[in-house]
Amino acid sequence: MADDGGRRRAYIGSFTAAGGRGVLTAAVDPDSGALRLVGAVDAVPDPSYLALSDTVLYAVSETADGAVAAFRVDGEGPVLIGAPVSVAGSEPTHLSVHAGHVLTANYGSGSVSALPLRGDGAFVDGAAVVLRHEGSGPVVDRQQSAHAHQVQPDPSGRWIVSVDLGTDSVRVCALRGDALSLHHETVLRPGSGPRHLAFHPDGERAYVLNELAPTVTVCRWDAAAGTLEPAGETPVLPDEPVGDAYPSGIAVSPDGRFVWTATRGQDVLSVLPVEGESLGRPDTVPCGGVWPRAITLAAGYLYVANERSGDVSWFAVDPASGVPRRRGSVEAPAASCVVFG
Repeated sequence: MADDGGRRRAYIGSFTAAGGRGVLTAAVDPDSGALRLVGAVDAVPDPSYLALSDTVLYAVSETADGAVAAFRVDGEGPVLIGAPVSVAGSEPTHLSVHAGHVLTANYGSGSVSALPLRGDGAFVDGAAVVLRHEGSGPVVDRQQSAHAHQVQPDPSGRWIVSVDLGTDSVRVCALRGDALSLHHETVLRPGSGPRHLAFHPDGERAYVLNELAPTVTVCRWDAAAGTLEPAGETPVLPDEPVGDAYPSGIAVSPDGRFVWTATRGQDVLSVLPVEGESLGRPDTVPCGGVWPRAITLAAGYLYVANERSGDVSWFAVDPASGVPRRRGSVEAPAASCVVFG
């Protein structure tokens, strides 16, 4: 999708409860990677995570009642398609689109939902299928119960993978028709608090970013069997953090040479070189703001949604070292994520 000047579009999610403007639209300069805000739509509360599928943008509403909304984005700006629908869970933090469904990870209720879509991209209201996670972890104030934080299809499209901070585990699920079922569960180190997962381009490795222990767990992924096997764990910071670290976002370079992470408590981005089945020592740079919640790689630039400083910063990535170099930022109050069309 492009605006009138031939530029691509970016869509920024935000927390309206913290002063965000809803879903923001920005034009993307193809040469510099710079973002220029062109509009905002405040149609649902706390649209903290977004996913784009063709000409439809989907947004969670990260509230106690838990909902998702669909927007048509083939015109001047996002236009709501019907009313938001319930995910039959609370505080959805992540969503993805797969096999004619929107999948949501519901942090508050510790569950994953699958919501079928109509041909025009709208939801089939009242048809959410829910798979509840069970379990807990040793960190009493964060792991008293299941807390699903991310859900996405694997690269083969055969499986759905959900990451649960509360149970220190990653679940592999199957979606058959409108039925969602558990296939396999991988247990990670107790107290690690996995938050997000990113696959290597080879489709045979996955990197799990752990929020409660500032590390990445490198895993082998077997798409034929639908199994995930931990192979090692690497710190995302070169030194012990001062205070809580709270890693948040993770991305992998298209050539598979680098993994990037964001750490909120330290306000840094880390680059970790891929070394076979392990990751090398991290290098860090400032994130360009405060409390980097999510990172996105697009057209050679790394974009960071800095929630507490209220901006999205962009970085050019050195092709040899993978080190990001800040190039600019745009104001985006309570920014939480960025996706590109």
